[in-house]
Amino acid sequence: MGEQGPDGGRKSAKATKKAAPAERVTAEKDAVKKTPAKETAAPAKKATAKKATAKKATPAKKSTSARKTAPVAKRAVAKKPAVAPKKATAAVEDVAPAKTVAAKPPRGESRTALVRRARRINRELAEVYPYAHPELDFENPFQLVVATVLSAQTTDLRVNQTTPALFAKYPAPEDLAAANPEEVEEILRPTGFFRAKTKSVIGLSKALAEDFGGEVPGRLEDLVKLPGVGRKTAFVVLGNAFGRPGITVDTHFQRLVRRWEWTAETDPDKIEAAVGALFPKSDWTDLSHHVIWHGRRICHARKPACGACPIAPLCPAYGEGETDPEKARKLLKYEKGGFPGQRLNPPRAYLDAGGKPAPPLGSA
Repeated sequence: MGEQGPDGGRKSAKATKKAAPAERVTAEKDAVKKTPAKETAAPAKKATAKKATAKKATPAKKSTSARKTAPVAKRAVAKKPAVAPKKATAAVEDVAPAKTVAAKPPRGESRTALVRRARRINRELAEVYPYAHPELDFENPFQLVVATVLSAQTTDLRVNQTTPALFAKYPAPEDLAAANPEEVEEILRPTGFFRAKTKSVIGLSKALAEDFGGEVPGRLEDLVKLPGVGRKTAFVVLGNAFGRPGITVDTHFQRLVRRWEWTAETDPDKIEAAVGALFPKSDWTDLSHHVIWHGRRICHARKPACGACPIAPLCPAYGEGETDPEKARKLLKYEKGGFPGQRLNPPRAYLDAGGKPAPPLGSA
């Protein structure tokens, strides 16, 4: 049946058939034009999808990187130097708490910083040991020089327990100079190396009697000429019997000044010179007492009581010993641990501070 035309008439079937090819051609042309656009749009969509995928993938990479970085951060924290805990600074009775500062001084510490730190340590120790004194019993310079010679390779306590019998029998240089060596050896046997020590004390007694009129000289150059007397012994005598400043470099002193990085020297004379340059000369004798007392009571050779040390924040070697305050407190010696000191007849200031005198030789 024919279609109706725009004028209301009907087109013939033949006219309709002629128009069909034209419409198909037009449709095909339109299809050709539209197809490239569709095909072109497809890659664009794919590219957009890839970009979106890339954006989504980026956070995943960051999280993976963060996970990998985390263990490195933990290792870095583990390598940081140990810092003295605040509770460790007040672990000793009657000790002023140490100030909170970095536990380890920076590498490449300047000379000025070293001097300041060293002097601050000495000030702190002066508060801890205001009663520090030579731990050998003596009543005069002669007794002090003999006792100091005897203290080699033994404790001051053992010397203090031995010298009462020696000085009771030989009270003056002339008496000891004329003594029978075998009798002296028997008295000095508890101190160890008694034969060599007998030779030294008899020899220095003869030198005092013959060269110095039976008096102990007050000059370094004269003291070091006496048998058995070196610079360490001479400075003990000068500082404590004559009031002349000197640094006593014994084993405790050597150990602590190296731990504190005041010097890296190992020779006693070089240590004396290096440490002496950090302090005014007037501080030398008291400095020696403070350092030696700290080495005997808290900063021990094998196991320092770091957790009970009042100067832990100033010490580069903090952590070498026991850092737990309770365990460290059990390592304290002499009056800091509630035990007797080394002198049988200590100064009144020591007793007033709570110190206990040592027992005599042979007592229970």
